[in-house]
Amino acid sequence: MVIIGGGYYWYHTAHPTTTQVQYKTAAAEKGAITTSVSASGNVIVDESVNIDPTITGTVVNLSVNVGDSVKKGQLLFNIDNDQLGIDMASSSASLMQSKQSLESAKASKKQADYDLDHNKSGLAIKNILKNKAEAAEISLNVAKENVKVAEARYQNALTDARKRNVVAPIDGTVNAVNIKNGDDLSRVSGSSSNAQVPIIIGDLKTIKAQVQVNEVDIYNIDINQKSVLTFNAIDGLSVSGKVEKMDSLGTLTSGVVTYNVTISFDSLDPRIRPEMSVSATIITGIKQNIVIVPNSAVKSQNGQSYAQILEDGQKIPRQVSVEVGISNNTDTEIISGLNAGDKVVTQTISSSAATATSTSSSSLRVPGLGGGGRPD
Repeated sequence: MVIIGGGYYWYHTAHPTTTQVQYKTAAAEKGAITTSVSASGNVIVDESVNIDPTITGTVVNLSVNVGDSVKKGQLLFNIDNDQLGIDMASSSASLMQSKQSLESAKASKKQADYDLDHNKSGLAIKNILKNKAEAAEISLNVAKENVKVAEARYQNALTDARKRNVVAPIDGTVNAVNIKNGDDLSRVSGSSSNAQVPIIIGDLKTIKAQVQVNEVDIYNIDINQKSVLTFNAIDGLSVSGKVEKMDSLGTLTSGVVTYNVTISFDSLDPRIRPEMSVSATIITGIKQNIVIVPNSAVKSQNGQSYAQILEDGQKIPRQVSVEVGISNNTDTEIISGLNAGDKVVTQTISSSAATATSTSSSSLRVPGLGGGGRPD
């Protein structure tokens, strides 16, 4: 026990431990705070039309290329389909025939009515004439319906025949051409396994950004909120815009739900192209002339927020309860509990240091261990 006690006393005398605490502070100050939501997506053409004819045939007279500007009604290509011409001629003939039958039915009805009205014979003849007039009326109605059907068939055939001349439905720019002269449309469009839209036309004046916003952030997004957009392919370009519309239905991908948000550009830059990758910072809130502190100054305990103030001349900070408002990645709004100018603790640094003394081990002489034993 003497040996152990002597060793313990020597360690703590030779190596006293000191603990030092340092505080890093920052001043609460009046300023502004901005909250935002970040999202990414692509540049889209908001007004875009797929040119995908509903008739089949062979592509001829293709007259546009990607990048060409086109006007509404401008010819893009023709479709060679002789059967459509035959169908139109046949339906036209059927229409004329049905109109002729209608005129004949009208004449028959008129004659039957005349005979009935001018009948001088007995009741039996009158009944016969009456039945003829009724039959003529039915025939006339049938003829009228036949004309309607023939007219509809002719108009459909005429419409299909006109589709052989494929024209631009809007002013815009040709964004894609997936056909060439000689192609069979049934193989490049429609339900084919290798189906592609033959031509895509878009109005590049309507390019916008479409970004995907996480389900956690979508409730902070509103129409007309300002946004700042940057582009991976264009260094240094920053364009302002505003939220124009949001999808009401989300998309589930790998367990994450996102919503498409469309952002219009305040100004167009000719370097911006469809499908470019875009990053958006959507401003969800701005407050000015408020008390703000770094986020690290605000702490929480038992659901209550607090901060530590280190007053001048004091070595130990005091704790105060605070009410917080909005926050972003760096700062937090303080609604109550702090004033501008208060020094708040943002970091506490604790350090322990062992300091050796100049005491010699010869001053501790333990009998029987040498260096201090009794003489013989």
